[in-house]
Amino acid sequence: MTAGWRILRNADTGAVVLPRVRLCVSFWCRFRGLQLIRHLPSDEGLLFVSDHEGRAHTTIHMFFMLFSIGVVWLDRSGRVVDQQLAKPWRPAYTPAAPAQYFLEANPQVLERVKVGDRLRFDEVAVRQNAL
Repeated sequence: MTAGWRILRNADTGAVVLPRVRLCVSFWCRFRGLQLIRHLPSDEGLLFVSDHEGRAHTTIHMFFMLFSIGVVWLDRSGRVVDQQLAKPWRPAYTPAAPAQYFLEANPQVLERVKVGDRLRFDEVAVRQNAL
């Protein structure tokens, strides 16, 4: 899967969850994440992509984060397996079940998805601002 901007949709209803998510596949993108970012537009997020499902390698930390985020973990089929509000400077958030992908976005994203939803991100999105 190549990096780039995608549209995140509910696979069953077609509803747009986020109009722009950046696929985060490289080591450097995964290393940096949203650390030290001062503002995240409400219609954007980062979708981290792993090679396989698991809990340990999809655990996140909130060190060097300046604001709370909504985190949504997905299994290999795109089904939401967990979601949490992650607060700055907390040591770790681990998904309740194995995940292959996780989304970091503004907390409002937690109102748009629930555990069990299937999400898809196969549509390329037009990107205007830099994350």
